[in-house]
Amino acid sequence: MGAMRADRLLSLLLLLQNRGRMTAPELAAELEVSVRTVYRDVEALGASGVPVLADRGPAGGYRLADGYRTRLTGFTDAQAGSLFLAGAPGPAGELGLGADLAAAQLKLEAALPAALAARAKRIQDRFHLDAPAWFRDADPVPHLARIAQAVWDQRILHAHYRRWGGEVHRELEPLGLVLKGGIWYLAGRTEDSVRTYRVSRFLAVDTGAGTFERPEGFELGAYWRASTDRLDAVLHQQTAELRLSARGRRLLPMLFGAAGRRALADAGAADRDGWTRLWLPVESEAVAVGDLLRLGTEAEVLGPPALRAAVAATAEALAARYR
Repeated sequence: MGAMRADRLLSLLLLLQNRGRMTAPELAAELEVSVRTVYRDVEALGASGVPVLADRGPAGGYRLADGYRTRLTGFTDAQAGSLFLAGAPGPAGELGLGADLAAAQLKLEAALPAALAARAKRIQDRFHLDAPAWFRDADPVPHLARIAQAVWDQRILHAHYRRWGGEVHRELEPLGLVLKGGIWYLAGRTEDSVRTYRVSRFLAVDTGAGTFERPEGFELGAYWRASTDRLDAVLHQQTAELRLSARGRRLLPMLFGAAGRRALADAGAADRDGWTRLWLPVESEAVAVGDLLRLGTEAEVLGPPALRAAVAATAEALAARYR
């Protein structure tokens, strides 16, 4: 019996053990095979001594004989490694670990005592992680699985990458992958430093026989926190002084995220008209004008003077266009 079919038979057995009665179409959907294949696999389980019972009728399906349980719950390396993505089946699939994660979850359910298994099922029914942000399709990442394998195997990555200024070739030491707001990033070391690359911008990747040693003391979480802090400092080049209406205050965290929430927390009391003065970190003037205009008539830019003038000029140009 091939290794692939043996894994599938074990998955079928664990599905019946963990979920009870299941129809052939339900099993086929879970295992991503045809109904005919399910029929053959059920026959193979029966021939090997597993007591699979077939119930007829509208409420019928396959189930294990009462009291039968298997303890074949050993994890493969890939299945064990996939468990850290147990709450994120979408990203697991993008990394090429979808099937391993499903098999690992089945084995884990089978190994748990009944009370803990029931609790785990309740948690799964009540909590779900959906990583991508609203109203934005996830980036296409056709090379993610190969990049992830290079990270795991510590293999040098030969990459063709699209930057803002054009396309470049890079020889990278892939140190780790980060999923941020539904977007995958790679921390990769070149000769001079560790940099961050957006995975969707890799046009082609290849791995040779060369391997590398990870930098001593490198910790992916610490690198990412430091990198995001640096990016925040670079992006927020100035602070805008604003007046906001009550509706504008509700819009601010929706449009500006954590920066908007911090600005609201430090804001003073509302004036007699219900407007509040606060200070908001913003990007360069050209970007800030567009961002602030999203607040519409619910905000007034008080300063800096150059930013106020730029917003006013843009508003006048819009008024002239629609007049």
